[in-house]
Amino acid sequence: MRIFYLISEAVKRCRVYALTVFITYWLACAAGIFMAQSGNDFALSQRDKIVGKAVNTSTVTSNYIKGNNFTAAFFDFSGNLFMGAVPQTLLGFGIVIPYFTAAGQGWVGGIVSVDSEHKSRLKDFKSSFYYFFVLLLQYIPYSLAIGAGIKCGIELYNFNKVIGWQIWRYKIQKASLIDLGYVYILAIPLFFLASCFEFLSTWNI
Repeated sequence: MRIFYLISEAVKRCRVYALTVFITYWLACAAGIFMAQSGNDFALSQRDKIVGKAVNTSTVTSNYIKGNNFTAAFFDFSGNLFMGAVPQTLLGFGIVIPYFTAAGQGWVGGIVSVDSEHKSRLKDFKSSFYYFFVLLLQYIPYSLAIGAGIKCGIELYNFNKVIGWQIWRYKIQKASLIDLGYVYILAIPLFFLASCFEFLSTWNI
């Protein structure tokens, strides 16, 4: 079908930017894992603060605790898409900014590699696979969405650089926005798949 071809071509055009974001996620995640697994006080305190806040305020967490797994997955999907990916895609117009947000997000993904007792969640193959596969399923659509945003930002600047820094006079190329739309057609179901696996998988222990 033509739609698959158009999506594929759009992804190809933003693949370099998406790949750099993907690498940023994993490097920051690796740093977080190393800090948490080695017992770094700052990493562990941040882990407890973030998880504690989620337990007390997150609709996702509260539904999961009550056993409403699909509802938790849906709210997680919605949050990742509308509160995570869309804002960071828009930040991509600033080109470098989303690399910092991705690094922070990746680091948090790393420090939660320990549980509430600060014991490793990577103690066996099953829990390790679940942990890393969930991260992979999340980082792929995030990287695609943010990478497409960065591509828009770069093309926006290149198309308007004769104007200088008069940003209020900038015009966005239609082709950039079309590519962004096609990338999101792929990213949205990937976000949904990631949330469903995270909350519905029997490997979630």
